[in-house]
Amino acid sequence: MAKHNIILTKQGKTVNGTVQLTGSKSECNRALIIEALSGGKVKVENMSDAADAVTLKEVLSQQFEVESPEDSELKTQDLRLINIGPAGTAMRFLTAFLPLQSEEVTLTGSERMQQRPIGILVDAMRKLGAEIDYVNNEGYPPIKIHSGFQQQTDHIGIKGDISSQYITALLLIASSLPQGLRLEIEGELTSRPYVEMTLAMLRQAGIQHTWTDNVITIQNQPFAETALLVEPDWSAASYWYSIAALSDEAELFLPGLTSYSLQGDSVITELMANFGITSVFKDGGVYLTKEPKPIFRKIFDLKECPDLAQTIIVVCAALGHDASFTGLETLKIKETDRILALQTELAKIGVKLIEKGQVYKLDCSEKQIPQRMFVSTYDDHRMAMAFAPLAILIPELEIEDADVVEKSYPAFWKDLEKAGFKVSAKV
Repeated sequence: MAKHNIILTKQGKTVNGTVQLTGSKSECNRALIIEALSGGKVKVENMSDAADAVTLKEVLSQQFEVESPEDSELKTQDLRLINIGPAGTAMRFLTAFLPLQSEEVTLTGSERMQQRPIGILVDAMRKLGAEIDYVNNEGYPPIKIHSGFQQQTDHIGIKGDISSQYITALLLIASSLPQGLRLEIEGELTSRPYVEMTLAMLRQAGIQHTWTDNVITIQNQPFAETALLVEPDWSAASYWYSIAALSDEAELFLPGLTSYSLQGDSVITELMANFGITSVFKDGGVYLTKEPKPIFRKIFDLKECPDLAQTIIVVCAALGHDASFTGLETLKIKETDRILALQTELAKIGVKLIEKGQVYKLDCSEKQIPQRMFVSTYDDHRMAMAFAPLAILIPELEIEDADVVEKSYPAFWKDLEKAGFKVSAKV
């Protein structure tokens, strides 16, 4: 399929308006798994229209089976084939969820998905009693998941410095395991807020837990009848904070967002305060305003909010702020190698992102703002949206593969138009 490029322009450096964000992809995906495990006791409200969430919902309702010609080679006997495309969260959550079901399936995804590791989670599920085989490459999708799960143990360990989605996948199924689960987190826990979000949503659905030192324990227990309300997506909100930060003047209202969010990315309010963005919660949402302010913060630890990394790094680069960043360990195994992608695209404005061990430092000494810039997106929704705010500074910004934003924020370009940006199809 041909990629749909767009030209993004913005007259003036003032932005204002109201932006109604889609439901949180992170919350929605967790809620959908909980709903499926509850057998109908739990209902999901304010379903996200992000492509990843839509994909997971269709799989769980057993209505989703996309099969390309090459997929047919993966099928054996009467195994159902589930192709989740580029939906990374769905891959992780389903790897834990499907072994508990009665159907044998082959779980696969896009070409990039087949390059993203799944071995740590598969090993954990095997220790619990799941029978899972690799179809092609050891440690990577596609995987063949067999039925007939018999729990072998209630105590497993998993590294804390890997994707929090592995940990969440195990916690989501824990109460449905006959023996429950004692999950020992080995080493430092990366992205702790995402784990806390999972446990909070489980608690809303009646599932209790204990967390003592590095061990999370969830007993076998039933779900309560309840509704899980998915709040707007703070990750999506981060791009509007970026737009405000690069503007001379900004007044934006984002309805539905609260100061007591379960989402770790709500920390964007604190991070963007460094750039003069004030967040005021009232009238059922958050108001953003821009105030001139010198930037003093030199080190940003993004360990607990890695999905904000591209946003913060691009803002610092655009403002010529030589900041350093830590907590980026998981970025190389996302939709793309996000470190390499950032380095490549920032070079187009003369900025270097230099890797020194686990610290990344911006060198903006040769920063220059071109009249025109082409942004490659690498099949990564966050690359497109993190770089889009540069249109405030760059007269003509071409974004490759604009449709990639459908993964998490399908209305992004339309919302930009409402806020005064011009979005034109590349001829």
